Amino acid sequence: MKIVVLVKHVPDAQFDRHITGPGNTTDRDESILSELDEYALEAALQLAEERGGAKAGNEVIALSMGPAGAVNAVKKSLQIGAFAGVHLSDDALAGSDAAATSLALAAAIRHIAADGPVDLILTGMASTDGETSLVPAQLAERLSLPQLTFASSLEVSGRTVVARRDGDAHSDTVEAQLPALVSVTDQINEPRYPNFKGILAAKKKKIVSLTLADIGVDASQVGAAGSWTVVETAEARPPRTAGTIITDEGDAGIQLVDFLAAQKLL
Repeated sequence: MKIVVLVKHVPDAQFDRHITGPGNTTDRDESILSELDEYALEAALQLAEERGGAKAGNEVIALSMGPAGAVNAVKKSLQIGAFAGVHLSDDALAGSDAAATSLALAAAIRHIAADGPVDLILTGMASTDGETSLVPAQLAERLSLPQLTFASSLEVSGRTVVARRDGDAHSDTVEAQLPALVSVTDQINEPRYPNFKGILAAKKKKIVSLTLADIGVDASQVGAAGSWTVVETAEARPPRTAGTIITDEGDAGIQLVDFLAAQKLL
């Protein structure tokens, strides 16, 4: 089984996010592997291990699209256990929205499939920067694949993939035939951490670097030129103002009610 896992290099949530450049894009200087993508990677590794791992012909390939620094998301994936990595990087990709991103990723996956068909594509439920959850569905459409989204459990039996989708009051069990695309939630598993052995092993694993020319995509199809949406303006969030302090002199309850009423919270 060949599984491709999409992994993204996103701004570290521990730091404030900033918009930069004429295209109002996210500043990615302080970035890490998206936490939500680690669940997809863990799901892929478990499926491969259940089937005998690499010795039995199973592959888990981490695919990331982004600038030069995005290769660190691939390297982290290899340390966690991915068998190989692919980094799609090209200056023309800068500013791509979900539609342009899915177009480029679809072409990259077709390129990967040239060395053998891809059975399963796994993604996180969303990226922790854009949080749109649009790319998985768009990618499935571009590749003409069945999609199972927001899976909180995942099983593969033969050529059938079965997923459970949990709602607020009920759960649905859905299935599709491979090849397929599945996005998973943060309830599906507990991602493993890279250990010392995995970190050393990752140094020997292969990372393939691709450009738009390699995957047959024209620059006009991606970036700001190929995007369906554009950020026209952006401004910093105003600083927080000091709160209202209520001193209890026997009428604190009344003051609180008056405050809530003024804020239209009552």
